Amino acid sequence: MSNHVYQILLVEDNTDNAQLIENLLSSAHHSPLAEGSNFCLCCVQNLAGALQVIKEKDFEAIILDLTLPDGKGFESLLKLKENAPDTPIIIQTDSTDEAVIVRAFQMGANGYLRKIDLDCNSLVYAIRLAIERQQYVERLSALKQQKQQQEEFASLENLAQSIQPSITARMFASSALKDSIPDVFSQLTVKYGHLLDLSLEERALKVDYNIAEQLRQLAAKLGFFKASPRDVVDIHTKALKERCKNVNLAKVQAYVDEGRLRLLELMGYLTSYYRKYYIGLSNLTILSSSDSDDI
Repeated sequence: MSNHVYQILLVEDNTDNAQLIENLLSSAHHSPLAEGSNFCLCCVQNLAGALQVIKEKDFEAIILDLTLPDGKGFESLLKLKENAPDTPIIIQTDSTDEAVIVRAFQMGANGYLRKIDLDCNSLVYAIRLAIERQQYVERLSALKQQKQQQEEFASLENLAQSIQPSITARMFASSALKDSIPDVFSQLTVKYGHLLDLSLEERALKVDYNIAEQLRQLAAKLGFFKASPRDVVDIHTKALKERCKNVNLAKVQAYVDEGRLRLLELMGYLTSYYRKYYIGLSNLTILSSSDSDDI
């Protein structure tokens, strides 16, 4: 961490306290706790200013006064966590009530400073500790995400393995699409992945992309290529793996939950496609038999 420059946002309406923190951080590289690092401070005087600046720039930590004119108490903490969920927040308080500190941590704070005994070492320590605490949380989240993905993909693999050859599989495709026609498999996977994206967007934005009809059309394409239920699971698994790369845990969970619903829906449409196909074949057979009898 030597020679690293930490970008810090200070949200403080008291100019004297803001100046104190700026002075302390300007000489903080001399502190043994800084380990040679420097601190670049950006100051705003209210919550509105903080919300605006975090849209324009990334910070490694936020120092937040709990007595802002436009965000009293924990309201400002909640707003900042909502808009910068991955940035550690250190609260400043004049209170000596431990309940305030506990409440702040419960609501997402990563550290705290008491204005009454603020010095360079305590400031640097609070910043470093908050950042390291956030990094620890992110590592745990990444491990949880990795485990969740592994469990989901293992479940899908078990599902694919458990699908027994049905009349559909026996009469149509004899091998998996990903092996027999990999280019088509890739195209169908891209299309299905796009539908997953649209499905999440549809829920989030309250719009209607008619996902059901698009899945029905995809099922018809799968039927044309004589796809089996296992092919559908293979497509779903590959698309899900692609969508779960480099996204946060909440997004992974959203894809997993939405994907389960869309997988079942696509399976249903494929079944309907084959049912209609069989009915058509049966009718042709009956007509052919009748014509033969007439002859």
